Amino acid sequence: MTTSKQRGITLTGALMGMIVLALAGLFAAKLLPAYLDYFAVQKIIKAMETNGEITGSVQAIRNAFDRRNTIEGVQAISGPDLDVTKEGGEAVVTAAWSTKVPIVGNFSACLDFTVTTAK
Repeated sequence: MTTSKQRGITLTGALMGMIVLALAGLFAAKLLPAYLDYFAVQKIIKAMETNGEITGSVQAIRNAFDRRNTIEGVQAISGPDLDVTKEGGEAVVTAAWSTKVPIVGNFSACLDFTVTTAK
């Protein structure tokens, strides 16, 4: 009778795999709100561009952003934080912000976001 080598995962390997998955899940759960804010700002600026709300004055553009932001509820940026410039006769709206997300203890992630209407 010959003995064949057993195959499969050991208890130690299974525990290490679970730890890695748990850490990845924790990291993703902590970063998710920051990325949801980013996608909401992207949606607001795209909707403003589609509806022609970017053709007015700087204050009108910022007010339109704040009006739409009351629905989305983004805390990271508001109308006065927008950078509105003119390029080729058209207004270009840029929203740029940084978010520092604490992960565990003194370990944190710094995320930089930029959304613009520039072509």
